[in-house]
Amino acid sequence: MLSFPKIEKITRDASISHFFVMFGYKLFSIYYPLFLVAKGFSLPQVGWNYLLIYLPIAFFAPIAGFLNHKINPAILASLGIFGYGIYALGMIFIQNPFLFYFWQVLLGISAAMFFTSSRAILMGFPLKNPSRAFGWFYSSPFYADALAPAIGAFFIWRFDFIGVFILSLVLQFLTAVFCFFKLREKTVKLIDEGFGFKRLWQNYKKAFRKIKEKNIFALLLVSFSCLLLGGFYRSFFILFLKDLGWVQNQILLWGSVFSLVFLPISIFAIKQVSKQNSGKNIFYGSFSAGFFSILLGLLPFLNFFSILLIMIGRAFGGLIAGSGRSGLLSKRLKEYPEEAGAIDTIFSPLGIALGSLISGFLIGPLGYSLLFMLGGVIVLLASVLGRQWQKAS
Repeated sequence: MLSFPKIEKITRDASISHFFVMFGYKLFSIYYPLFLVAKGFSLPQVGWNYLLIYLPIAFFAPIAGFLNHKINPAILASLGIFGYGIYALGMIFIQNPFLFYFWQVLLGISAAMFFTSSRAILMGFPLKNPSRAFGWFYSSPFYADALAPAIGAFFIWRFDFIGVFILSLVLQFLTAVFCFFKLREKTVKLIDEGFGFKRLWQNYKKAFRKIKEKNIFALLLVSFSCLLLGGFYRSFFILFLKDLGWVQNQILLWGSVFSLVFLPISIFAIKQVSKQNSGKNIFYGSFSAGFFSILLGLLPFLNFFSILLIMIGRAFGGLIAGSGRSGLLSKRLKEYPEEAGAIDTIFSPLGIALGSLISGFLIGPLGYSLLFMLGGVIVLLASVLGRQWQKAS
């Protein structure tokens, strides 16, 4: 019988907020690459568009980290969720390309506020096991994947895209209220009204001095390679399924089945990250993600179930590696939770953004299979070399 790992109240509330934010977004996001291609976007432009979303997250994260010293992080996280709702509203009234790109940037800024603040809340709290806490936090989107695309498809079919955007808008506003009232009182102690830019600069200098230590830097490089691979899949996996001849209903069914099956596996992953130190989680998780990505590119025959098993293996590795990275930063930078939250938030979108951009240029000459195989090889090599570098230091 599968037992649930322990979950602290603050981790539970932050993870619930993350779940509903992603639920509201994933009502329509699974169709996003298909939507762009239908609009006439080329494959490199699909990669550029993801860059436009994720780069603002990386650039705005340090600003959000600074604001977390001045304003309750729960308020900033709630404002970020509110921004997701404004994005959905903006997509309803979109009229020209400039406005379209503006809403993508706004989405990135909103995500930076939510994720930086959420990570600061968790990192600033005396967690018994940071890797386990972030395992819960990072597994939340997988649970949203199980139902959100199916519900979104129904609303698109019944009311067109305006219906799913209105549903997302309402859900995000309610989630913002939940986040505000559940997390506000737990994060008051993080506020430092006398905090200024001089101390901010000093904190970042001290934080980066620790990050540059060989033991930590090697681990972060390996984790970053895993994020680059995630960018490959974020931009082109759905289009890969379409290239295999899958229709929209098959893609939708696959996404729901994947998330339902991954639910108990994610719980097992959280138990695993609780037992191991952050370094092992990063190495083993990245190795697993790289191995299964190579397998996806190598297999000559792929069907519903083989792709399901391979992607479960890759997601399992990615979840462990991501939890390990955040757990590592939480432990090593525990004196600077706001800066640690910002640095961690920079890492994730920057890796995905660069991965999306690089894959956009490589997809034409390489094709989908070789692209995924190459990404897997890079992560596998990074895991092995990073391990050796850490042992030698």
